[in-house]
Amino acid sequence: MGKVYTLSEVSEHNTNKDCWLIINGKVYDVTKFLEDHPGGDDVLISSSGKDATDDFEDVGHSTTARAMMDEYYVGDIDTSTIPKKVKYTPPKQPYYNQDKTTDFVIRILQFLVPLVILGLAVGVRIYTKSETA
Repeated sequence: MGKVYTLSEVSEHNTNKDCWLIINGKVYDVTKFLEDHPGGDDVLISSSGKDATDDFEDVGHSTTARAMMDEYYVGDIDTSTIPKKVKYTPPKQPYYNQDKTTDFVIRILQFLVPLVILGLAVGVRIYTKSETA
């Protein structure tokens, strides 16, 4: 078992010369691995200073990659220093009434206006044809 670090201690190590990550409650010094990381060093640096567990799991690392982590382990994180995730609650939306009169009128007009134009075109065609005959 290694030393226990706080989030503020780990977050100080967030550069390409000194990069620490928190994954599954453990702290890893990945500075030496930055150049070898297949995704590039920017991926690791952007995940430093916070709990990178979700970022790590989302990628789907191989068992070999997971085994390599032991080499970079420096200690554990004091979980009480990590802010709790807040459950997302969507903003209150006003009730949407699908049968609003204005929407209904617009739909009727979208149907009737082309029919009126078509009727006028047919009427003009019949009127002009009867005059020339």
